[in-house]
Amino acid sequence: MFEKLRKAISSFSEKIGRALYSKKDLEKFIYELELQLVENDVAYEAVLAITSRLKNLVEDRALRDRDEVLKALSEAIIDLFKGIEPIDVFTEARNNKLYKLIFLGVNGVGKTTTIAKVAKLFKDRGFKPLMVAADTFRAGAQEQLKVHGERLGIPVFIAKYGVSPAAIAFDSIAFAEKRGYNVLLIDTAGRMHIDQDLVEELRKIVRVVKPHRKVLVIDALTGNDAVEQAKRFDEAVGVDAVIIAKADACERGGVPISIAYSIRKPIIYLGTGQDYSDLEEFSPLKYVEYLLK
Repeated sequence: MFEKLRKAISSFSEKIGRALYSKKDLEKFIYELELQLVENDVAYEAVLAITSRLKNLVEDRALRDRDEVLKALSEAIIDLFKGIEPIDVFTEARNNKLYKLIFLGVNGVGKTTTIAKVAKLFKDRGFKPLMVAADTFRAGAQEQLKVHGERLGIPVFIAKYGVSPAAIAFDSIAFAEKRGYNVLLIDTAGRMHIDQDLVEELRKIVRVVKPHRKVLVIDALTGNDAVEQAKRFDEAVGVDAVIIAKADACERGGVPISIAYSIRKPIIYLGTGQDYSDLEEFSPLKYVEYLLK
């Protein structure tokens, strides 16, 4: 996971070990690091935020050895996550009689599987979750969520294909309240962020449900397009939190930095495998430690 980005930073570390007293060489290696970061899916604006800090320290001759350079790099990356308010969905759920989450994302990002993983987390912590199949556009979407539900022992609220997704979501609230469910996880149609009709339908669902959180699922393998998706969804309906799926299959690893920098919303989980338990809580500090290890 994120191996190419780790190797790029490791290579930078080895180079600066041979250039501790050369300002010219340090500037050269920082420039090479810029290229490596961009190649590993770190958004260009975020790259400049990181490397400009290093360049300023070099200019001030504040970096005297490799440890200080790496410490400065670590702090520069971590600072991109500062000011982003973390979210504890379990604490929020305990404070609400019916905690409502809507999941957003384009086709193929792994949204439905991610919902099942999150539902399992809630179930394991003693909650009574209900998954809602509000995707009435994609053939097999409701059946897919139903299969996940059967495997996990978590019920799924389903209606006929062609029924308004907003109507399904609205009806699921009354159903959940009547049956004593306390967490509602609503799956929506995987929609391209440029499809205006589907975006309008999504806005309608949000207005009807009034969710506590809108969670965007991003595929780590989409690279810089993940930033474009995040921006468009945030502009269209607002994004409260992000889950990055398929992180285990992603060698490049810059998407968390890019997402945090571009929309300033918390990344709450990384998808790290195919099993339902393969959902890892995201920590900016642990992420940076992993990259610089």
